[in-house]
Amino acid sequence: MTTETRAQHEVTPGDSLWEPVDDGKWIATKWSRGPWNPEHCHGAPPSALLVRSVEQLEDANRWQLSRITIELQRPVPVGRPLEIRTNIERPGRRISVVGTCLLDGDVEVATARALRIRREPQDVPATGEGFHIPDHGEGVRSVPMSTTADHGYASDACEHRFVVGTWSDPGRAVVWIRLRLPVVAGEEPTGAQRVAAAVDFGNGVSARVEHLSWLYINPDLTIHLARQPQGEWVCLDARSEYGNDGAGLAASTIHDMHGPIGISAQSLLVEPR
Repeated sequence: MTTETRAQHEVTPGDSLWEPVDDGKWIATKWSRGPWNPEHCHGAPPSALLVRSVEQLEDANRWQLSRITIELQRPVPVGRPLEIRTNIERPGRRISVVGTCLLDGDVEVATARALRIRREPQDVPATGEGFHIPDHGEGVRSVPMSTTADHGYASDACEHRFVVGTWSDPGRAVVWIRLRLPVVAGEEPTGAQRVAAAVDFGNGVSARVEHLSWLYINPDLTIHLARQPQGEWVCLDARSEYGNDGAGLAASTIHDMHGPIGISAQSLLVEPR
């Protein structure tokens, strides 16, 4: 992005990415703003809210989220009431599929389809082979994203600690990301919500082109999880690849403080500005 940064705005205990309103609807707050247009959300807050909608189903304690694919169909507005609709598309004993969508009036602005696997303890190895947990302690650079917005998701609602790369370095990046405020006020974000709030940065931190000259928009986001993430911090080891016909792919290995937990992928629309 850019090497210029600024101090983050202070967040208060009542701040959140989303606020409930009458009729069960939700409003994205100023902390959900994206870096390109203050009237539109960053992709991460809608993704986290859609994950929450899957987790809020009455039978959720029976299941673990294994995969979710989010499609960002239109700009998600800030400051306007939006409706969520969620339904179990495929019930089952061991596998279940859930569909959920975010609507602005009658228009779908974001949708998601989640695969859930039954939650049942198993006596199997629970750690990967030969994994390395990237350092996130002393000496790691905490770098806010610079933006022209007065408040914003990337610049204020998250903390980024870069192990490899930074906003302005092209190519692979390894970065720890922590939400500085909840998805919904009064609720501690779940591990899956924290992952959804982090992995949308994969294409941005690993961009191989200059953002003032190129667009590399992700119209979708897919997350695969092997287990429930633990702790506040999520680490992405992110890379981007571009084709010659206007498409690309950003992919990340996801870690928590205990090791690898999954992968994410974003399809990319790549074109000059």
